[in-house]
Amino acid sequence: MPFDVRRFDIYRKVPKDLTQPTYTGAFISILCCFFILFLFLSELTGFIATEIVNELYVDDPDKDSGGKIDVSLNISLPNLHCDLVGLDIQDEMGRHEVGHIDNSMKISINQGEGCRFEGKFTINKVPGNFHVSTHSATAQPQNPDMTHSIHKLAFGDTLQVHNVKGAFNALGGADKLSSNPLASHDYILKIVPTVYEDLSGRQRFSYQYTVANKEYVAYSHTGRIIPAIWFRYDLSPITVKYTERRQPFYRFITTICAIVGGTFTVAGIIDSCIFTASEAWKKIQIGKMS
Repeated sequence: MPFDVRRFDIYRKVPKDLTQPTYTGAFISILCCFFILFLFLSELTGFIATEIVNELYVDDPDKDSGGKIDVSLNISLPNLHCDLVGLDIQDEMGRHEVGHIDNSMKISINQGEGCRFEGKFTINKVPGNFHVSTHSATAQPQNPDMTHSIHKLAFGDTLQVHNVKGAFNALGGADKLSSNPLASHDYILKIVPTVYEDLSGRQRFSYQYTVANKEYVAYSHTGRIIPAIWFRYDLSPITVKYTERRQPFYRFITTICAIVGGTFTVAGIIDSCIFTASEAWKKIQIGKMS
């Protein structure tokens, strides 16, 4: 007897003359098709889109930076001449720089009465401060007006990612124009290292920060202390990492197979139950008539 490979067919076919179409079966079949299409499109959208996964860990993510952090500062002082405005930098490693001028620019505003300071500089990864003041001026003014507005204060690379909402420019838009002209301003910053890794594995290093501030007029035994705008910073040991991820293709295919198979299985059970109940009801009605 010749070997028949059809013996291994587990999907045996039922002749058409032994099947019976019903309106209920047709209705359930149409609903199944629409339901499968809806779930397929939902899964396809999720497969195409990328998700952002965040995690926290203790480490210095940017070890190649040489222990430095890039800073970008943009601030306007509408009532202080540009000749008087300067940037000073200090930290716990002994750095003490008065009148930092590298990569900085002063723009006269308010008909020459004020100044807009824009600067890019680096700070060490240790606690310290940088401040806008008149300390570098050749002649100190009697009553320097430190009212100001901050347009930008950012650390590290600029992240242009819509799905990531963080405090990368927390002081952007800060307005102290109506404050006491003779007051000093302290901004206490807690800088949090942040890493963003895209689908290709490329990493960008930036920094978020939280801020608290106070305003005060300081005095010493010699009289009132010249006001300044202080940015006192410290680094958090916690690093925030954002990673772009996309659903693996094998998982997408597995989900689609589960959707199609599960939907047809459940629909078949429902249709079978309805058909069995309908046939039983018909037999009951025939029994009553006889």
